Amino acid sequence: MQGSTARVDDGDEEPGARPRRRRLTDAQFGELFGRQRTPAAALPDPAPLVRNLARCVVEIIAGARDPEQIARWLEPSVYAQLLTRAILAARARHATGRRAALPVISMGSCRIAHPTEDAVEAVTVVHTAPRTRAVVMRLIGVDGRWRASELTVL
Repeated sequence: MQGSTARVDDGDEEPGARPRRRRLTDAQFGELFGRQRTPAAALPDPAPLVRNLARCVVEIIAGARDPEQIARWLEPSVYAQLLTRAILAARARHATGRRAALPVISMGSCRIAHPTEDAVEAVTVVHTAPRTRAVVMRLIGVDGRWRASELTVL
């Protein structure tokens, strides 16, 4: 946003005078209006989100859920990675003649660690009929909510 302006109140202007404007650098603009990190203490418990994201990711890979349904909780790079994996899984199902079906999911244990002030790392075990998977994710606090910045299904 080159050439962005903001009002500056230096306090040395005459009453009733029009306030001066100054140009903000890209760094200043991003600092004021960009994404703001949020500490974990100011966010809700991440455990329900971790479990729900893990369940949804397994359903997306199985073809039973649209990836866009959880896009708001994923960073763009994570969403792109998940979308690629869902497309590859759909191609594999098509090649073998299998249909997408809602898997019967049983949630296993969930472990959450707090490595930094504004992030959590979690692993959740997800049991389905053919196999058991581990869903590993890193959530960061951004703009007052949790967002997955890393996500892997093992």
